[in-house]
Parts: sequence; C-alpha cells; structure tokens
Amino acid sequence: MLPLQRLKRLFNKACGDYALLQDGDRVLVAVSGGKDSMLLARLMAERSRLHKPGIQVAAAHVVMDNIPYAADEDYLRDYCQGFGIDLHVLHTRFDPITDRRHTPCFLCSWYRRKALFEYAAEHGFNKVALGHHQDDILVTLLMNETFEGSFSTMSPSMQMEHYPFTLIRPLCLIPEPLLAEVAEQEGLKKLTKTCPYEHVTRRTAMTDIFHQLEHLNPEARFSLWRAIKNDRHE
Repeated sequence: MLPLQRLKRLFNKACGDYALLQDGDRVLVAVSGGKDSMLLARLMAERSRLHKPGIQVAAAHVVMDNIPYAADEDYLRDYCQGFGIDLHVLHTRFDPITDRRHTPCFLCSWYRRKALFEYAAEHGFNKVALGHHQDDILVTLLMNETFEGSFSTMSPSMQMEHYPFTLIRPLCLIPEPLLAEVAEQEGLKKLTKTCPYEHVTRRTAMTDIFHQLEHLNPEARFSLWRAIKNDRHE
C-alpha cells in the first residue's frame, strides 16, 4: 500500500473507531505550518467532500506577534485553498514577565490555544481538530508516567469544559514516520523554526527514549497503544 493510501486509511479508521465526525459538524483545523497539521487539513478537506458524514471544514493559523517565529502565511493559505478550505489567520501575544511560574514555551502554547478556542467558539465551530499523531500521544503517556505518576495521555476526542465544542485528534493512529514520508513525497515546505525560546525540552528527551524503546522492541508502540486501550476499556 502506498504511503498516502495508508495515511488515509488510518485517518478514516480513527474517525470511525472514535466517532470523531458526525453529520452537520463544523470543524476548525489548527494549522501551525508543520507537516502534521497541513496533512490533517488536507485529509479533513477531502473528507468534507464526502456525502456521509456531511461536514464543513475551515483552517486557522495563530501568529504570536511578539515572537519572530512565523510560517509562510501565503504558502499556508494557498495550500488550504488548493483543497477548497479557507485559512483564517489569528493574532495574539504574551508577556513572559507577567507569569514567572511558567516557561515562555508554556505561555506561548497556552495563548495560541486560547486564541484558537475563542475563535472557534465565536464562529460556531463544534469541533476543533489538532494534528497530534500517535507518537505525540505515546510520548505524552511516557512523560505523565515519569514526571506525574499518572497513566494518562491525550484523548482522540475530548469535550471541552469551558468551550462549546469537542477537541478531536484524527491523526491519533498515525505514526510520525508515515507523516514524514508522505510530507516528503508531497513536497511540503518545511517549517523553519527561529523561536528565541527554543531549546531541548523534556518532550524532546522523552521522544528520544521512545525511539530507544522501539529499537529494543519494534512492537513497542503497539504494546503501549494496547495498554492505553485496555486502561480505557475500549
């Protein structure tokens, strides 16, 4: 099976297994400019052209105005429009001096997410789709076990408490290497990172550990995913 075909098959399987999409959904896809979110936008756009389930899809890209770290907005807009969906560019900012309890990376992520969520709520979207793939979910599991003592991770679908929509992760069954392979074959432009706060994080270190686990046992990701499913009684 060709990589793109396998990608679509796993995307459709996730949407079916976790009931991520229903008729009448209005879905806002968060597009950062990285390969994961861009491929998610494509998959969601293609899915919106199916008769069942009938959904509407738009994309949003959040710009942090006070950080010199930005994607090529024209490229993102042309990419989305090429698949028939509009890209909405949102602007926000944060001041790291106002909150010494959290790192600039945490604050940046939090304010980006807040801008995205508020836009979705104000414009009547009942689903927000994020580009977290299977590796993201498994690495989060390892981080929570190691640093929090909690067997927990990101869910494929989560009803938000303070916003009137559901958060969905349609790439949850897709391994990162497959996304990278498809992105290269499709000639996606790579996002150049120039964030002044960028540095090696716990997540980076845990990702390396996850890769070591896969080296020790090529079936490690499937064992970890099965453990998550068993814990959730899926």
